[in-house]
Amino acid sequence: MESNPADLGPSTHKSKTLATFLALLLGPVGLHRFYLHGLADRWGWLHAISLPLSALLLLSNPELPLLVNTLPLVISMLAASIETFVLGLMPDEKWDARYNPTSGIASDSRWPIALMMVVNLFCGATLLLTVLARGFDLMLTGGAYG
Repeated sequence: MESNPADLGPSTHKSKTLATFLALLLGPVGLHRFYLHGLADRWGWLHAISLPLSALLLLSNPELPLLVNTLPLVISMLAASIETFVLGLMPDEKWDARYNPTSGIASDSRWPIALMMVVNLFCGATLLLTVLARGFDLMLTGGAYG
């Protein structure tokens, strides 16, 4: 027996702009994942655990370089930057098919998405280059430059 989406009851409309905004600002703690998939989302919890895990590593090993102690959070930040691009650059029709199949409201994202993509490109590229430079500094010189 095939289920009709209309039989599942009313659906809330998921805003592409809000999801992209949450991924941009609070992506490292997984808030965008919880907004889209609910509290049962495993990837959201993996993002969320990165902050306390990094704090625990920093408190237990203060002699290690900051990049090493905060690596879980840094990886989560880089993943959130990629997820921001995936969410923001998804066409509105595909967004509605995936996240709003029964809402009856068509998404119409405009200039805020483009602005968030520019900010994300700047922040994500800066973070990536910083991590690469510091990582090579630690590997090749033992942290001689900082």
